[in-house]
Amino acid sequence: MEETPVTGSGARRNEDIALDLMKFVAMTTGYGRTSSSGVGFQGGGAAAKPEDYAAHLLELYGKCLQSVAGKK
Repeated sequence: MEETPVTGSGARRNEDIALDLMKFVAMTTGYGRTSSSGVGFQGGGAAAKPEDYAAHLLELYGKCLQSVAGKK
């Protein structure tokens, strides 16, 4: 992967912002985790296998990217 240089204004790419948002949501809510124990939001999205967990995170990243880009 090639990295794009950061401009002098400190602007960040939408992809980077979406990734940080995804990490925050996933860590805060336990989104897609295989175990159901924990504090916080316990809604759906629990994965049975690591592949399912990865798929959940990719789906969440896509939603975050759309949100950051202002798409619905």
